Amino acid sequence: MKPRRQRMLTVGLIIVGVTLAVGLALQAFQENMLFFYSPTQVLAGEPPEGRKFRLGGLVEEGSVSRQPGELKISFIVADLENTLPVTYEGVLPDLFREGQGVVAHGYLQPDGSFSAEEVLAKHDENYMAPEVAELLAEQGHPVDGQPEKSVTN
Repeated sequence: MKPRRQRMLTVGLIIVGVTLAVGLALQAFQENMLFFYSPTQVLAGEPPEGRKFRLGGLVEEGSVSRQPGELKISFIVADLENTLPVTYEGVLPDLFREGQGVVAHGYLQPDGSFSAEEVLAKHDENYMAPEVAELLAEQGHPVDGQPEKSVTN
């Protein structure tokens, strides 16, 4: 084989290899990306079927229930318009409580409930997940440290 043909073959193989590597990386990134949805968006059917996503909102007052001696807990996440029941098996964050912001990672079940694999709660008195704060502000709920949005026509 002539040197020119060898160089062209090498360059071609490098281009094919880089293209393949970029394609695989983009596919892996897209499969592992977690999108954030509110209960209203979930009930509207926005999350893709069978994919893991993040559910966020407020833990509804009086909705937390747990059997003594078990790690399984159920509660309701609300966004001031709709609610969605959530089940989680594991240890909850210390700051998890009713009326506070929460983000749960998991899957939507066929019965319409959400099965969480991980639950995140706000970490201090002034913090709320940005997605949850934005969602609540859009719906007119006052968020700590942020003014209420005014609606103008």
